[in-house]
Amino acid sequence: MNDLYTLPEEYESLRESVRALATKKIEPFAHDVDAESRFPQEAHDALLQARLLAAHVPTEYGGDGADALATVIIIEEVARACASSSLLPAVNKLGSLPVMLAGTEEQKKRWLTLLAQGKGFSYCLSETDAGSDAGAMKTKAVRNGDKWVINGSKKWISNAGHSDFYTVLASTDPAKGSKGITAFVIEKSDPGVSFGAHEKKMGFRGSPTREVYFDNVEIGADRQLGAEGEGFSIAMRTLDHTRITIAAQALGIAQGAFDYATKYAHERKQFGKAIFDFQAIQFMLADMAMEIVAARQLTYAAAVRSERNDGDLTFYSAASKCFASDVAMKVTTNAVQILGGYGYVNDFPVERMMRDAKLTQIYEGTNQVQRIVMARHLEDTI
Repeated sequence: MNDLYTLPEEYESLRESVRALATKKIEPFAHDVDAESRFPQEAHDALLQARLLAAHVPTEYGGDGADALATVIIIEEVARACASSSLLPAVNKLGSLPVMLAGTEEQKKRWLTLLAQGKGFSYCLSETDAGSDAGAMKTKAVRNGDKWVINGSKKWISNAGHSDFYTVLASTDPAKGSKGITAFVIEKSDPGVSFGAHEKKMGFRGSPTREVYFDNVEIGADRQLGAEGEGFSIAMRTLDHTRITIAAQALGIAQGAFDYATKYAHERKQFGKAIFDFQAIQFMLADMAMEIVAARQLTYAAAVRSERNDGDLTFYSAASKCFASDVAMKVTTNAVQILGGYGYVNDFPVERMMRDAKLTQIYEGTNQVQRIVMARHLEDTI
């Protein structure tokens, strides 16, 4: 009973090793990655060398077979140093999970093996007029003999242009609405695939976000994931698992901001003493720590449910993403407040963390959508 809320030693060892790597090889470049809005190549290379870029890939396809909790810890520790860099393993899982959930053995060997070797995998669901209402997508896939022809575009695609492979959701029978959507894998090298300009974002500036265009992209039937019409179901099942990686990302951002603000509060002196000695600052830090601990417990509980594919996974994944991202926004805002004027300038990392935290409340389903999801699964909570 004493070990009920204690992580097994292998997870703590993983945390220590990822934190050491992130501190040495990722954090030193985080400021420049953000300021220059450039791809975090140093993080990519370090994660690939350490086999952390796609650690979730099963061992039979060349990955490390990291379970959901291990993947969460990896993303959390990278996000603590650099949120943009944490999107490398997070997006790789998001993009490839439909293959793991619905792909044939041949498809898994084809794409997961290359992913484990360092290729990138993105996820194409949202469109200009189909964000929260993903079922309203207009991208179409039309049969042409034994092939499919894809036309349309996808919006807000993380790591677009960098990734080699894209899970794309397209309507194959518009009359059926969400039940007429099918999933496909499209490769960057396919004729007709192109990318829009880089979005100029508030945060996560080191992760390229671009529109993806499909102009008469012709692919074979071997690119279809699952049965025709199962795409929307595959997409929602994917998000049940990957929302937890956003919770982990938010958790890491919050932890990084808390660590920096705590250190600063002990060093910064006003009125003859460290500002940590003022009760107002102590209460802020106490609340920040309490909320981070609570978010971590919920996120890890959701990760375990993801690994077991429990019946209450949908509620827990939505709850962890919603709660952890709200905590990240509050914690980073308070970290800026504790640093005062220094917190507001980019010489110090907490303003970047605050900007990064905002996105975790928006993507993979806004927190308003998460609350709708939770409300529809209240019976699963007890």
